[in-house]
Parts: sequence; structure tokens; C-alpha cells
Amino acid sequence: MSSDLLLALIGFAIVSSISPGPNNLLVMTSGLNYGVPRSLPLVTGITLGFVVMLIAIGIGLGPMIQSSSWVHTGVKILGLAYMLWLAWKVAVSDATPAALDNDACGRPLSALDGAAFQWVNPKAWAVALSATAVFTVPDTATGSLALISLVFTAVAFVCLSAWAAFGTFMRRLVDTPSKTRVFNVAMALLLVASAAPVAYDLIQAV
Repeated sequence: MSSDLLLALIGFAIVSSISPGPNNLLVMTSGLNYGVPRSLPLVTGITLGFVVMLIAIGIGLGPMIQSSSWVHTGVKILGLAYMLWLAWKVAVSDATPAALDNDACGRPLSALDGAAFQWVNPKAWAVALSATAVFTVPDTATGSLALISLVFTAVAFVCLSAWAAFGTFMRRLVDTPSKTRVFNVAMALLLVASAAPVAYDLIQAV
């Protein structure tokens, strides 16, 4: 991969990872409710889950799923259900300041939750499909896919950690249980809104 293409890849990874989306909503909410250290498993799960999906798409899984209408529909149905479940988990997150360092007050989403979410996250699919289509070099497909994966691993982890830190910083503004509940419900509603394209596609397919 040429240096120019590598710089373009890094720029694309930064923009796609730092811009608002379902992953960042989850991480920011976790940062506000539980702090950065307890949110790192979620950050790690999202990062590794996305990279695994990126590799799978790069070797042909994405087009294979999209070419089968019933598999594609099934994935969307499961995805919609999972996104709504995550939204519910966010909405009922503990709203007390003690949740920052007290396991009894609630648990943040796990690494497995974050990894599984990538397979139903519309933005993750769009980014992975775009990255593999634009930055894979045909003559060195395996090597370029590995490089794309390494770049996204580093960039996504840093950007998601920044969102977790931003959520913790917002604790200064969202400093009462009532405000925290409002924030959690607002983030859950935004997550539901991000699931709207999936629901629309399912309705159109009927």
C-alpha cells in the first residue's frame, strides 16, 4: 500500500471512528454511568468485534450475506431486536453516582455485548464495506486487509476511549440521578433512531 493510500486510510478510520454513531453513543453513556476504566471492556469488545467483521467482509462474507435475501432479512430482524435490547439496557442503566465504582449498582455492557453489536450496527457495516472496497489493493489483498485491520484496531480503540472520557466529563453537567436518567433515556432513544433504517428496510421488503 502506498504512503498516500495509507494516509487516506488513516484519515478515513479517524473520521469514521470519531464521528457520532451507535457505538459512540453506547460508549459515551457507559463512560458517564460507570467511568472510563469500567467502560474499557466495552471499548475493547467494540474494537475487536468490528475488526473481525472487517476481516470477514474482506474475505467475502458481506457480499455472501447480501446475496441471499432470506439470510439478509434474518440478519436484519436479529439486528433490530438486538439494537432495541441494547437501547433498553441503556435506558435502565443505574442513575446513581455510586455506579461509577460499585458493581452492586449495575454493570456496564460487556466486551461480548460490544463485539456482537457490530454485526447489527448499520454504521459498522457501511464503514467496513467502504474500507474493504476502497483500500484493499488487489495485488496484495491479504496484506492490505491486514493493514486496514491494524489501522482500525488502533484508531477505533483510541477514538472510542475518547468518547468514554467525554461521557465521564459530562458527569459534571449530568450530576444528579434525575439528570442521569434523562440522559440515559435520551441516548436510548437515539439508539432506537439509529435502528430506524433497519426497520424501514424490513418494512420495504414485506
